[in-house]
Amino acid sequence: MAEKFSLKDHLFNPDSVGDLASEFASALPDFDATRFQREALSGFAERELLARMDWMADCLEGQLASDFPTMAAQLEAAMPPELDPSLTDDDFGRFIHGLPGILAVRHGLEDHRERALDLLYEATKRFSMEFYIRPFLNRWPDETLARMDRWVEDENYHVRRLVSEGTRPKLPWAKAVTLRTDQTLPLLVQLHSDKTRYVTRSVSNHLNDIAKLQPDVVVDLLGSWDAIGDQNTKELAWMTRHSLRTLIKQGHSGALDLLGYRGDVDVAAQIRLGQDRYAIGDVLSFEVELAAKQELPVLVDYRLRFARPQGKTAEKVFKLKTGKITPGKPLSLSKNHRLKGDATTFTLHPGAHQIIVQVNGVDVATADFDLT
Repeated sequence: MAEKFSLKDHLFNPDSVGDLASEFASALPDFDATRFQREALSGFAERELLARMDWMADCLEGQLASDFPTMAAQLEAAMPPELDPSLTDDDFGRFIHGLPGILAVRHGLEDHRERALDLLYEATKRFSMEFYIRPFLNRWPDETLARMDRWVEDENYHVRRLVSEGTRPKLPWAKAVTLRTDQTLPLLVQLHSDKTRYVTRSVSNHLNDIAKLQPDVVVDLLGSWDAIGDQNTKELAWMTRHSLRTLIKQGHSGALDLLGYRGDVDVAAQIRLGQDRYAIGDVLSFEVELAAKQELPVLVDYRLRFARPQGKTAEKVFKLKTGKITPGKPLSLSKNHRLKGDATTFTLHPGAHQIIVQVNGVDVATADFDLT
């Protein structure tokens, strides 16, 4: 039986640690590569992914200067070449090159802010510093944002991406930042016309974060960008869909309207279930027929309303189809949805359930079924 893939073991193994040791040994004559590799690997077994990075930083700083300016110079000297500038996307870098960020926070946050930000600037060209810029944004918001205001025009797209990704309100795995949207939106305005997908994806993810709390702000901003016309039309259309993905699931009328999906047109709908009783693990089969008196682009989703303990309910939205209804020609759709008992985001319970079909954010048909 094959072993289960482990991200932490894939990223932090003797080869990757050996690569890092060699980089430092080549740059620093007194660096003991064998000692570093032995110490680092000895502490991996009991540690998870990010804890391994902290442990590697522990092992590394024991062979670096104690004063931060000298340490920063040593870290820069040992950096590998910058990530390939000819690429435009999906070039995150190697986790082993995140150590300068850890040490910048540990030793530069309080007393060497400017030197630490210089270090992060260089390091993010090798591995994204999105986690490590955040303590500086919280401790020194004005000074760090002033740096970012210059970085939005940097020739290196990894630096530009750091501006958006590092300030995201809900960056996965990362600590929160105490920034207001009026502090970060001006940066996104400058970045929205970037020609690199790696940057525009980050801008879109950032906007999706904001949309969860301030949906109308995001819809209005995207509409203004469309009017300005600074970004390629096709790219802005992609950014808009990606930025509004949460609001689309919620059926937000402004978001759907911005994407051309009108919610003010009557749609006749029928939904037919394969049966009205299912067991956990079965496949829920259903068909939907949609008709309208005028041609209408449609975004069709369906929600499952689950039974919960103590008489409560919960809902989850699923994508069904984007298409077009033509007068006199109903749009017919079908779907097989497995009722997983071990889904990662919800747990099924026996009881009365419901499927609701929504078209352009408007509920148009419902059907009931029992789960046993």
